[in-house]
Amino acid sequence: MKMNMVRGMRLLLILMSVSLIVGIASAQTEEAVYNDELEVAQSDTMAKLGAGIALAGCGIGTGLSQGPVGAAGVGMVAEDGSKFVTALIFMAIPETIVLFGFVALFLL
Repeated sequence: MKMNMVRGMRLLLILMSVSLIVGIASAQTEEAVYNDELEVAQSDTMAKLGAGIALAGCGIGTGLSQGPVGAAGVGMVAEDGSKFVTALIFMAIPETIVLFGFVALFLL
């Protein structure tokens, strides 16, 4: 069980690194278009990277928090079926964290 989790985290880290490198490369090629406005292009590149990192962090945080909350919710509903709405509300609370990442992304 722990080995699968370690492999999953390694794969996630590799995928995030590759996407960051590709994002930087595409942002730098976009920067070359703005020869006259180099400083504007650099700040735009950093803003895009910051928004991507914010969204990735929010997504990872949501994923890590939904696992235990979901397991507890299923156990709660299995014991008492009338608590389904409460379990659903507790599952929706971590999802709101991703909305903060989307807000940062769309404020660009």
